[in-house]
Amino acid sequence: RLSSSPFPLFLIPFLPLPSPLSHPLSPQAAMTKLGQWLCGLALLGSAWAALALAPPGLQPPAPLRQALLPLPVYLLVAFGCYSLATVGYRLATFNDCEEAAAELQEHIRAARADLRRRGLRL
Repeated sequence: RLSSSPFPLFLIPFLPLPSPLSHPLSPQAAMTKLGQWLCGLALLGSAWAALALAPPGLQPPAPLRQALLPLPVYLLVAFGCYSLATVGYRLATFNDCEEAAAELQEHIRAARADLRRRGLRL
């Protein structure tokens, strides 16, 4: 209840609240992989926009401009290839957990036995 607060009612909106950011984190701890990708994408996008959409007096030569315009599509295709290669590599090097598989099979057998004991037919 607000009336039992030791502070006058008009001061309650101005009281400091604990913030989740009151203990600053180091930049390494706060930067996730998504944040790293987004920062890199923003940096590349800014550089591309500055070069491809330059004012008429500052435009790069025509061959460079022709290579810059489809660059986002090329990068998207390269990212797709990288993603497929990463997923393929992780699937190829995925470790089997024999102990966990045996434990899971034992749990399944115990659950089936329990269900049979309770009268359920499988």
